[in-house]
Amino acid sequence: MSHKRIPKRKAAIAVGGVAALGAAALLLPQANASQDGGARGGASTARTLKADDADDLAARLSKLLGDAFAGSYYDSANRQLVVNVTDVSGDDNNVIVQAKKAGAEVREVDNSTAELQAAARTLRTKATIPGTAWAVDPRTNKILVTADSTVTGTRWDRLESTVDGLGSGMATVKKSAGTFRTFVSGGDAIFGGGARCSLGFNVTAGDGSPAFLTAGHCGVAAQQWSDAQNGAPIATVDQATFPGNGDFALVKYDDPNTQAPSDVNVGGGQSVQILQATEATVGQQVFRVGSTTGLHDGQVLGLDATVNYPEGTVTGLIQTDVCAEPGDSGGSLFTQDGGAVGLTSGGSGDCTSGGETFFQPVTTALAATGATLGDAGAGGQQAGDGQQAGDGQQAGGDQQAGGDQQAGNDQQAGGDRIGGGQEAGAGAGDGSDAGSADGSGAADDQSGADATNGRASGTGHGSGGGNAGRSGRSGLTDTH
Repeated sequence: MSHKRIPKRKAAIAVGGVAALGAAALLLPQANASQDGGARGGASTARTLKADDADDLAARLSKLLGDAFAGSYYDSANRQLVVNVTDVSGDDNNVIVQAKKAGAEVREVDNSTAELQAAARTLRTKATIPGTAWAVDPRTNKILVTADSTVTGTRWDRLESTVDGLGSGMATVKKSAGTFRTFVSGGDAIFGGGARCSLGFNVTAGDGSPAFLTAGHCGVAAQQWSDAQNGAPIATVDQATFPGNGDFALVKYDDPNTQAPSDVNVGGGQSVQILQATEATVGQQVFRVGSTTGLHDGQVLGLDATVNYPEGTVTGLIQTDVCAEPGDSGGSLFTQDGGAVGLTSGGSGDCTSGGETFFQPVTTALAATGATLGDAGAGGQQAGDGQQAGDGQQAGGDQQAGGDQQAGNDQQAGGDRIGGGQEAGAGAGDGSDAGSADGSGAADDQSGADATNGRASGTGHGSGGGNAGRSGRSGLTDTH
């Protein structure tokens, strides 16, 4: 994101040294086949939809179908919404037919939403183990449980036993080679208390002052943040949540004259205008930018994910296969047509081998902090629940500014909005990866901390604030 200030001094944090990323691959449509294993063959009346429109339709059908609704996802290959249903034998009101007429692809599944939610509660009670995570995967109609490399021995046995106890066909377990941790170190780089994070999205605070959103574990790591390493503070944390029900922080600019444009800096002198907050949809393509690794894309894998970081459990996250590394924490997750989706929280792996990454939904962060996206203030792009102006559709009806930026495949905003020159690997050269160590000041061993020459300085997270040091961090604070 760029952060312009009325004074000559710029409060923007450029993504320093972001090398060219293979932009062509990012601009091509995702060739992901539907993974439903049985969403209707033969002639289909399902409508071709953009991901945002599919999310709106899913919300309407959830109310229409009631208890029969068992989740939905976006089939990016066919650009259709697939809706799971149960108990269709008692469909006296013909709601299934109505769902099809509304434009969804409908398939019958075994596990109801209530059953999946009950299974998730059991996992929370019996298997809250650091290094584990779970989220409902509507494509398989199961709970996807992931365990990182630290879950071994009796802890692994406990996890397997709990999953087996849920019953056949209710959950699957996947092993991750990496370690779940936060990635403080990140869109534009911000520095505070020896940590480096990424700015997520500029917002307007409830009192009208300019501010930005970033990860909550960054907000508890330091109270004041700068746009340059060892630079003077330009912003102060107003609210921070981590761990617990989310991972987000609202940070207010110290200069009330700061102009905080609603865009994301993707490198190479290019930016993507952010038009509204958008709910994530399983199966949709998303992009992430952070100060360490630049721009990367991937898919949403699950919603309402629970992640058990070493610092504690965080709920309500978005699970994706987009990579991230230390310093990317707090960075922007967005869609090509200008939808703000999430803030980088944490995960495992890196941008060489891949891995799982979790994000704080922007909509819930806005609702909790009372902020509105960018300098929108009046007109409330976020109306409490973070939905777009009006009925959740983009202003102007055609989701992108300028009318039809979507060249038939819902990918390309304006032809080359997310274009050349944004390669990962840049890492804000001088960034010092966050390595707070439970208030002690001694960071865990952090070899190769920042993919550059970043220091892993281990300052404490402030009085009473200590998040764990780099060894098993939540989210994306200091880890990848």
